[in-house]
Amino acid sequence: MDESAADHFDRSAPLAGAPDPWDYGDQPSRRPGPPYHMTDMIAAEPALARRVLTRLAGSGGSAARVADAVRQAAAAGLPVIATGCGTSEHGALGSADLLRDALRRAGLPHSPALPTAAQAFELALDPPRGGLVIGVTHEGGTWATNQALGAARDAGARTAVITASDRSPAAALAEPGLVIATEELDQSWCHTIGYLSPLLAAAAVAGHLTGEPPDVEATANVLEAGSAHLATIEAMAGTLTEVSRILVVASGVDRTAGRELVLKIEEGSWIPSAYRDLETVLHGHWPATDATTGLVLILADRERRAERVARARQMLDAAAAIGIRAGAILVTDAAAALADAPTPAGRITVPEVPALPAPTAALFGTATALQLLTERLARACGTDPDPIRRDDSVYRDAAAAAEG
Repeated sequence: MDESAADHFDRSAPLAGAPDPWDYGDQPSRRPGPPYHMTDMIAAEPALARRVLTRLAGSGGSAARVADAVRQAAAAGLPVIATGCGTSEHGALGSADLLRDALRRAGLPHSPALPTAAQAFELALDPPRGGLVIGVTHEGGTWATNQALGAARDAGARTAVITASDRSPAAALAEPGLVIATEELDQSWCHTIGYLSPLLAAAAVAGHLTGEPPDVEATANVLEAGSAHLATIEAMAGTLTEVSRILVVASGVDRTAGRELVLKIEEGSWIPSAYRDLETVLHGHWPATDATTGLVLILADRERRAERVARARQMLDAAAAIGIRAGAILVTDAAAALADAPTPAGRITVPEVPALPAPTAALFGTATALQLLTERLARACGTDPDPIRRDDSVYRDAAAAAEG
């Protein structure tokens, strides 16, 4: 991909797992400049995808058992809820998209609105009394997620977990056999592997639901393709460092990627950012924007694409009238349908992947692009994304206060 391919890092090698005995990972080691640990993690993702999807393909494995639990809950009309915090909450949102699509494609009984996702703290306060709760937590020690799992279990729901280690506290809160261990740990705290891993696990579960395993090479290739336009990504990052804040706008399954991009930008480059649904941004938010505002549109969802493209065109025209510096992450067909003029900050194009189900193609197609945009924003801003500013005592003390 770039200098991360140097001798210091083998992008094809498995990443280290959690400490044994289990403990929280140490703060990432400091590097004087790029490539950051985040750079390496992005480069490692195609090979990681091959390993995780291959490991979870077995008919008697944890992904197959979680698929059976999803199938049973859905057939009984009971809730299936994925939950998490931060990047893992976005992994839960994407997992719900993948599982909902799989049940529909498989023709299995289910409510059209389920599976769904819930923020972990809110779920802990109001857990379901039945069904299945799937906790998504990369290291497995997130307080609110574990509270949600414990509350759901106590209320009568079954519990499953997607995490890096089956020795983690979260794994102990799952029903025996329903722990999907992705095994490899993110080496940066600006999580990229932490976003991708649960999506890979959910894609594997979806494959067991439909009887059609995810296409391993198509998935790895679309992740690799996200790094094909580094010059464009760097130019967009350079433009966006000149703004006072960034809005990220998306629709459909791309809303998960939009929320993740906002979190990554704020963690990695410290630029204030906010997420807006495509239609929402048009209803009252424009008065707070001006020519110092940046905007990134994400549009890769192939479902009802014509309608999404038409409304995105109108949204970009409105942004141009205000002078907003807009850019976009677009699937190739959407890029062809949108004129260049309303995206003066540039556009990153990702390929359409007919071999993958619609939500799978969108989520994996945009993952590398949004992560690289963040990493290049950090470079342009002169920030180290890896410690998410916890190398500064102010933010380290804030994190300690929030953790009690």
